[in-house]
Amino acid sequence: MTSTQIVPGERAVALLGGEANDANLRRYMHGIPGVDAVGLEQRAAGLGTRSIKTTSKAWALDRIIGLIDLTTLEGADTPGKVRSLVAKAITPDAADPGCPRVAAVCVYGDMVPHAVQALGTAHGDPDQGKIAVAAVATAFPSGRSSRSIKLEDTADAVAAGADEIDMVIDRGAFLAGRYGQVYDEIVAVKEACRRADGTSAHLKVILETGELTTYDNVRRASWLAILAGGDFIKTSTGKVSPAATLPVTLLMLEVVRDWHRLSGEKVGVKPAGGIRASKDAIKYLVTVAETVGEEWLTPHLFRFGASSLLNDVLLQRQKMTTGHYSGPDYVTID
Repeated sequence: MTSTQIVPGERAVALLGGEANDANLRRYMHGIPGVDAVGLEQRAAGLGTRSIKTTSKAWALDRIIGLIDLTTLEGADTPGKVRSLVAKAITPDAADPGCPRVAAVCVYGDMVPHAVQALGTAHGDPDQGKIAVAAVATAFPSGRSSRSIKLEDTADAVAAGADEIDMVIDRGAFLAGRYGQVYDEIVAVKEACRRADGTSAHLKVILETGELTTYDNVRRASWLAILAGGDFIKTSTGKVSPAATLPVTLLMLEVVRDWHRLSGEKVGVKPAGGIRASKDAIKYLVTVAETVGEEWLTPHLFRFGASSLLNDVLLQRQKMTTGHYSGPDYVTID
């Protein structure tokens, strides 16, 4: 998966009308209109009540599977656990060979070689039916380390075969108003995603919205991540509560929509953490389609960061096929 978008410096200069320094970024960030919280939550609630027909539900369940980053991010992760995760990513439902594959597996950087090896020929671009390897980096989940360590963390994962990097922003710097520092770090990580052949791993920028506390901060952080070159903006690490919520994801989608109207560029969105049920995931699909359009419902532009969601989707698919619910024993334990 290669990036063909313009370099982040050009993005920022074109919008700011000058150098992307701390003063210009601060002026721009604080010039962004405030969020109508009541209106945002009402829109999200309305989208969340939309019903879909049975035929559309079958399509939606398959689409959800194809948009999942199947994730294990635990200190107790082992090569064996990663191989099991990859086996499930390739064949989510052993009883149904027509079941689609997930978009990616997401692991810690030191687990990347094991994921790549286990995927074998299934490894590659999810838009081509392959499964990508995503690696969390930059001192995930806290982001509390030196920039040199964060960049080495990123470069090591890319060298090991990661197709995508999920980085965390420095929330402390952002909340303190040091926008230039956050911007520069994202730019540097984006550069560290570059491979020797000139292609780049895709960069997902995790905002950790549960720690940003306000919708205004989420909107500003979304714009900052896009200006700095993020290919995706991602809600959460999954380690902080609240993680993904429908109003926050809607807000991020609106920023992506506005950026596309302004620049013609498409940036992806990844809600992560806390999305466990098919019915909730369908609400996100509806929100994407109604906000940025169905063209965003591809792995290149939308993902679910999840571990347990896949099992519920598989049980729902089995229900539609057999007419009755299977027990949890009919899906593998993650």
